[in-house]
Amino acid sequence: MILSISSCKLVFLRMSFMMLFASRRLKLSSQHPTQINRRTLQYKHIRIAHLLEYNDRPDLGHEDREMLIEDLVREITSICQTDEIKRHKPTPVDEARAGLNIVEQSLWRAVPHYVRRVSNALKKHTGRPLPLTCTPIKFGSWMGGDRDGNPNVTAKVTRDVSLLSRWMAIELYIREIDNLRFELSMIQCNDHLSTLAHEILEKEKSSENQHENWNQLKHHSHHAPPFPTQLPAGADLPSCTECNNVESRYPPLDVPGSDFMPLNRQDGQTSSRVEGSTSSIGKLSIKTTGNGNVSNLGNAQSAVTPKAISFSSSQLLAQRKLFAESQIGRTSFQRLLEPSSSQQPGIAPYRVVLGFVKEMLLKTRKRLELLLEDLPCEYDPCDYFETSDQLLEPLLLCYDSLQSCGSGILADGRLGDLIRRVATFGMVLMKLDLRQESGRHSETLDAITRYLDMGTYSEWNEDKKLEFLTRELKGKRPLVPSTIEVCPDLKEVLDTFKVAAELGSDSLGAYVISMASHASDVLAVELLQKDARLSVAGELGRACPGGTLRVVPLFETVKDLREAGSVIRKLLSTDWYREHIIKNHNGQQEVMVGYSDSGKDAGRFTAAWELYKAQEDVVAACNEYGIKVTLFHGRGGSIGRGGGPTYLAIQSQPPGSVMGTLRSTEQGEMVQAKFGLPQIAVRQLEIYTTAVLLATLRPPQHAREEKWRSLMEEISNVSCNIYRSTVYENPEFYTYFHEATPQAELAFLNIGSRPTRRKSSAGIGHLRAIPWIFAWTQTRFVLPAWLGVGAGLKGVCEKGHTEDLREMYREWPFFQSTVDLIEMVLGKADIHVAKHYDKVLVSENRQKLGAELRTELMTAEKFVLLVTGHEKLSDNNRSLRRLIESRLPYLNPINMLQVEILKRLRNDDDNNKLRDALLITINGIAAGMRNTG
Repeated sequence: MILSISSCKLVFLRMSFMMLFASRRLKLSSQHPTQINRRTLQYKHIRIAHLLEYNDRPDLGHEDREMLIEDLVREITSICQTDEIKRHKPTPVDEARAGLNIVEQSLWRAVPHYVRRVSNALKKHTGRPLPLTCTPIKFGSWMGGDRDGNPNVTAKVTRDVSLLSRWMAIELYIREIDNLRFELSMIQCNDHLSTLAHEILEKEKSSENQHENWNQLKHHSHHAPPFPTQLPAGADLPSCTECNNVESRYPPLDVPGSDFMPLNRQDGQTSSRVEGSTSSIGKLSIKTTGNGNVSNLGNAQSAVTPKAISFSSSQLLAQRKLFAESQIGRTSFQRLLEPSSSQQPGIAPYRVVLGFVKEMLLKTRKRLELLLEDLPCEYDPCDYFETSDQLLEPLLLCYDSLQSCGSGILADGRLGDLIRRVATFGMVLMKLDLRQESGRHSETLDAITRYLDMGTYSEWNEDKKLEFLTRELKGKRPLVPSTIEVCPDLKEVLDTFKVAAELGSDSLGAYVISMASHASDVLAVELLQKDARLSVAGELGRACPGGTLRVVPLFETVKDLREAGSVIRKLLSTDWYREHIIKNHNGQQEVMVGYSDSGKDAGRFTAAWELYKAQEDVVAACNEYGIKVTLFHGRGGSIGRGGGPTYLAIQSQPPGSVMGTLRSTEQGEMVQAKFGLPQIAVRQLEIYTTAVLLATLRPPQHAREEKWRSLMEEISNVSCNIYRSTVYENPEFYTYFHEATPQAELAFLNIGSRPTRRKSSAGIGHLRAIPWIFAWTQTRFVLPAWLGVGAGLKGVCEKGHTEDLREMYREWPFFQSTVDLIEMVLGKADIHVAKHYDKVLVSENRQKLGAELRTELMTAEKFVLLVTGHEKLSDNNRSLRRLIESRLPYLNPINMLQVEILKRLRNDDDNNKLRDALLITINGIAAGMRNTG
């Protein structure tokens, strides 16, 4: 009877949590971080998900289940009493930190499990597993690198985010090394590892002897200077502080501020540095210190001269304790935890080598902390890990030793997982992509050419631009003089290229050019990148780290998509560029296609068709020059921005466009939905892998008949004309949009660091795609995804091609996926709710426009069902239909509330309580619709 009561409680809690989720759903983005919910609420939601998962265990006893119920009540109570509204706009660094948290909370555990499953499947079917250091997937981000219309992303922000990503990677590796040191306690190893372990110990012992001899010489030398006759100024002050302009003898401990400390610190002991000896073993450099420790992180403290800092009494005590510990090397407690490093028979060689790895990681972390706080940092490259190969080498030595000694089961456990993590995440977790609009590069070159009395770059024709850019790219001198003075906006462009040169391709991924439309747009970035690398190399006195960044043109508008193939042909016909791609990028050209702006430009149906044709043309252009191509799909979370089921999207790409490689963005709420929990992340990674393999080995079919392409062209033209005549040519539409949706009020959400518009002008043109889609989703009209589709299908059907369209739907994967996605959106739309918004909020003289648009919606529903042969919308996806219907009891009342709140708020704009209530309804509707933008 008591157990039945517990079960009833759990059912009630599940219902409560569903209602809670209706107003507070997780929103997080890897690329455009449109994050509705506060991060604290996201963590609470994850904890509830873990508790519900734990409840499914069959071995839970009565008391354990009662305690679980109490934990659920506590979490739900905590959420209910937490302010769900973000009161401050996030910074780009805040967004990047939130993205990195996805790695820590989910992907860090998911990736080894996923790679292991791929390896097992390969071994089962081919007899050969996946190579240990091979990874089928890599992660990237442009949070902190996307400066396209976002003035908040600066060169310093990009540098800090990149360093922060490295810092978190090192922190996670330190945790794993600690676990490995406890696990690998065995003493049997191969000769190679034994030699390395004994050399490390030998250097440690030699360093200890040097330190002891130095102390004896210091205390017993007959030539020691006499004692001073009077005390120096400030001798009565603590030796570890700086005050009264007395130089400190011992520098203060410097760690990143709270903004750079998302993880718990471990093993932060520091020691004073005394120069020791250095030994190079293979590629491993072992640097010993005077206190007998190998490459202790804290030794770097005296290699810098920190800024003057004033200390409180508690800080002084901490400094004294730090200095006392540094004289010993480790605290007594630390000695108890760590294995002995004596050279007696029976030493644990794996622990010795991994101890060396940990010390190098600690020094690497400390160096990053100094760089993050802009403190002087003079480190010997032998003191820290710079590349993943340096970290992999000792780990692979341990792996090979275990395998050769009959301990393969151990090698393929935690150690194998760590090696897979290093192969996947490298030293940065996610390489940072940079993005900037092509016009900013032209403006920068304008300033340079005018300064050099060469004319105005932007006024030249395309051929003259290409001739100038190619000539300068072939030269060996910098183009930009150090004396040039430009406006702050253009200086920021030059500073970004300088930071890119300093960080290199080890930390950064691609340089994406938005609104690219000519071959010169790509060569302009290549020239600015080359010039910055020459300048930075001159300042450093050595070559820049890593290689040059991949330069990726992004074709977004319909016009640019139609010209994409021609631009790539012109680019690859340039000798310098083609040789550059072959030499520096393994003969691989990356091209990005944008779904958001193309959809806003011409409507979803036309955008899908133009994207399909553009990909075909780009692939053909690259094939003509023997260059491999990787297509980078800039998808959003919603259907209007190219979102949808991953497998369906990849399988509907043009044949030959997915040849073993694919890049795709996951944006908005989909990051948390797909990667927020480890087991879900594993499943999502498997979907990506399966879809890419199938698209490569068994490409989807072309349009079987040329007639099908003609019909697609006709539908697209009609659809585009209807869409553009409504959105861009009807003078009443923008005002209607402003009245019928909460578009203006979305600015109070604080969901991202970017402005909602690229430029300050009014109208739809410069409005970003996210608020454009988001506003219509709130009213349940979702207009951008279907407007024009009904008219296009109707026109073709009325000409007698209904059976042709049904045949296309059955046999052409691209057409089928396009129609299915539109059908999915129509299933989420609600004509009655949209009508209620119009009735209450829209002026009477614009009510007619709303009625015409609702008629268009009904036309789209009618002809989509006619083509698919379904009786109801989403008839082929009944689970989705059930999900939508299950949310309606919560979603409909929130929509009614939002309409009333909008009406009152527009008459009382300063009412903060009403504004807060509106923001809560926006969160709830976004959760119910599973979309922001």
